[in-house]
Amino acid sequence: MYYFTYMLKSISTGTKKTYVGYTIDIDKRLAKHNSNKGAKSTKGYKWVLIYFKKFRTKKKAMSFEYKLKNNRLLRKEILDKSK
Repeated sequence: MYYFTYMLKSISTGTKKTYVGYTIDIDKRLAKHNSNKGAKSTKGYKWVLIYFKKFRTKKKAMSFEYKLKNNRLLRKEILDKSK
């Protein structure tokens, strides 16, 4: 089994939000975010996947998630590449 760290971008009008998380099933997790059953901070917005990275262990995925959540420059680079 693989784990994924992912980054979403809000496609709702008038927002410039991103969200970073980890999961074992990206498609299922994105569907949850878009149906208001994901994380509290994602409710009320529509999301598109703009980045993911695959890991062999949950620990590595969570570690990279923490790094990505706290590195605004890296998040901005990913966001800029997605345009």
